[in-house]
Amino acid sequence: MDRLQLVNSDEIKLSELISALSYALDITEGQPPGHSTRSCILGMRLAAEIGLSSQQRSALFYALLLKDAGCSSNAAKVSSLFEADDHWLKRDTKIIDWSNLPQSLLYVACHAAPHGSVIERIKQIFKVGLKGPKSAKQLVEIRCERGADIARMLNFPQETAEAIRALDEHWDGRGYPRGLKEHEIPLMSRIMCLAQTVEVFFRTYGMMAAFEIAQKRRGRWFDPGLVDVLVSISKDKDFWQRLSTEDPHLQISTLEPEDHALMVDDVQLDRVVEGFARVIDAKSYWTYRHSERVAEIAVGMGEFIGFSKEELRDLKRAALLHDIGKLGVSNLILDKPGRLTEDERSKMCRHTRYTQDIIGRVANFRNVMELACSHHERLDGRGYHRRLSEADLSPVARVLPIADIYEALTANRPYRKALPQDQALNIMRQELGTGLCLRTFDVLECFLEKKEDY
Repeated sequence: MDRLQLVNSDEIKLSELISALSYALDITEGQPPGHSTRSCILGMRLAAEIGLSSQQRSALFYALLLKDAGCSSNAAKVSSLFEADDHWLKRDTKIIDWSNLPQSLLYVACHAAPHGSVIERIKQIFKVGLKGPKSAKQLVEIRCERGADIARMLNFPQETAEAIRALDEHWDGRGYPRGLKEHEIPLMSRIMCLAQTVEVFFRTYGMMAAFEIAQKRRGRWFDPGLVDVLVSISKDKDFWQRLSTEDPHLQISTLEPEDHALMVDDVQLDRVVEGFARVIDAKSYWTYRHSERVAEIAVGMGEFIGFSKEELRDLKRAALLHDIGKLGVSNLILDKPGRLTEDERSKMCRHTRYTQDIIGRVANFRNVMELACSHHERLDGRGYHRRLSEADLSPVARVLPIADIYEALTANRPYRKALPQDQALNIMRQELGTGLCLRTFDVLECFLEKKEDY
C-alpha cells in the first residue's frame, strides 16, 4: 500500500487510528482494552528477531491490530448456540486448548445455558454436542473470512488479509478453518497465533504461565522455531516490564516500520470508519446496515438544514460509529425477543460510555466522539449517559438521535417487526419538546417526503 498524503493540517497516523479503534475489537472478544495492541507489540518483537523485511513487518503490523476484525460476525451465533453471554464464551475460549477433546467437552459442559435449570443445561449440552467440530469450524471460518474481507476493504496488502484468514490454523494441522499444517500456514499467521495466546496468559496468569503454555503447545499449536525465538527474549526484563505496565496504545507508533509509515487522508479515514461500521452492524442479526442507514438519514437531514461540509463530515462519521459501544454488550441482551430487565437495560445503556471511551482514543476526533456518544441524550436531560440538556445539544447533535430512532423503528427487531413510516413518526411525535427537537423532527419529515426508500 502506497504512502497516503494528508489533506488536512491535522495529521493522523493510520497506525494510531487503527490501534485506537482496535479497542472495540478487544471488548467484542471479551478481552480487556489493549489486547490487540499488546499482541501487536509481542508479534512485532518476534518479527524483528527473525529479521522480517520492512514491507513484511508493515503487513504484519496491521494484521496484528486487525486480527479480530471479524470477531463480531459470529457473536450472535456463538451466543445462540450456547444460550450464554458471547463475551464470556469468547474470553474463556482464549485460555483452553479447544483442539483437545476432553478440554472442549469440559468447556461445553461449563458454558452451555449457565443460567438454565439442570434439564435445560443438559439439553443445551446435547445441542452443542450434536453440532460438534463442524459448528466450531464454521464459527471460526465466519470470523476469519470476515476479518480478511475487512482488511481488503481497507486496502491493506493481500498478505495482511491472508494472515488474518489463517489466524486460527495450528502447526499440527488441527486448527481451523482449513486445517493447514506447518509451513502451509503463512508465517505472519503463525506469529499472530503465538503472540495473542502469550498475551492472554501473560496478562492473566503472569510471565511464567505464558512461557509454559508456549512450550506446552510447541509443535502442536505453534511453530517450534517461533517458540524458541520467544524463549530467547525471555530475559529482556525491560521489554516485559513495559508490556505489563505502559499503555500499549502509546507504544504502537514506534513499532510501525518508518519507511512504510502511513498517514491517512479523508478518503482513507472514511474507509476505516466504514469498515468499523460493518464490524458494528455484524454484531447482531437485527442491525444489518443500521449504522449505514442512520448515516444516510442524518447526512440527508444535515444537507437539508444547510450544515457546513465539515459538520456533515463529522456527522456522517459519528453516525457510522455511534453504536461502536454495543460491541461491548452481550448478544443475550441485543437479541433478546422480550422486554429487558432493569439490569439488562442498565448494561445496554453503558454502550454510549463505551462509544465515548473508544472514539475518544482517536486523535482529532473530539467532535465525532461528542456527537456519537450523545445519540441517546434528551432535551429534558433524562437521556444517557452524560445527562445533557437542551442547552448542551447543538443543532448537529440533535440530528443523530432522531435519525437513529427513526431507523430503528422502521427496521425489524427481535421483539417486533419493522413499523411503517407513519406509525414510526407518530411514536416519535410523543417525544417532541421533551426528548426530541421539534424543528429537527420537521426536517426529518421533509427529508422523508423526498426519499421514497425510507
